[in-house]
Amino acid sequence: MLSETDATLQEAVLAELAWEPSVTAAHIGVTARDGVITLLGHVQRFAEKQAARSAALRVRGVKAVAEEIEVKLPFDVKRSDDDIARAAIDRLAWDSTLPKDAVKMTVENGWLTLTGEVRWHFEQEAAAQDVRHLWGVVGVSNQITLKPRVNTYNLTSDISTALHRSWFEPAGIKVSADGGKVTLTGQVKSWSERELAGSTAWAAPGATDVENYLVIA
Repeated sequence: MLSETDATLQEAVLAELAWEPSVTAAHIGVTARDGVITLLGHVQRFAEKQAARSAALRVRGVKAVAEEIEVKLPFDVKRSDDDIARAAIDRLAWDSTLPKDAVKMTVENGWLTLTGEVRWHFEQEAAAQDVRHLWGVVGVSNQITLKPRVNTYNLTSDISTALHRSWFEPAGIKVSADGGKVTLTGQVKSWSERELAGSTAWAAPGATDVENYLVIA
């Protein structure tokens, strides 16, 4: 039986899913336990699955989201792996933020795996975002790597300085760096603050990996 807190959180997530116009909330179920939300059901597009996750994380009190949503294409939509691959190649070629021919891919049963090497995390993310909205895509594995940079000496102080320019108070965040690998530990007040801290760290020149261990308190 759900506790009163879990029941309240479950209702709030259901309401947020119904509020989000890019999500068909009637096809998604929600369970809650100790701040952890599990999303169940099915959607027609992988991008809708991602939107449902983002909507759940916006709700106050949600600490983590487990996804068990299945992507099911409409009966009148047929997409082979070849169709998906060609569409993905075209989409990436039209993205002016990506270095030409930097990203490679494989497709297996609708699941896209991206590989290659780029200079910045935003390029890494842009490639995945480009293909998430394609019909037939049921999942994306982003295995694109970042080119290492030589000068990472001031990485910790640079990220700490950037965090203090943000709109929230980052006093509870500890930044450590080993080469290009950055680790964030400590506490924040919301998921949006956690994501902002992570994106700030990724923006630092020389960051090749960010481990975000921030907890929501």
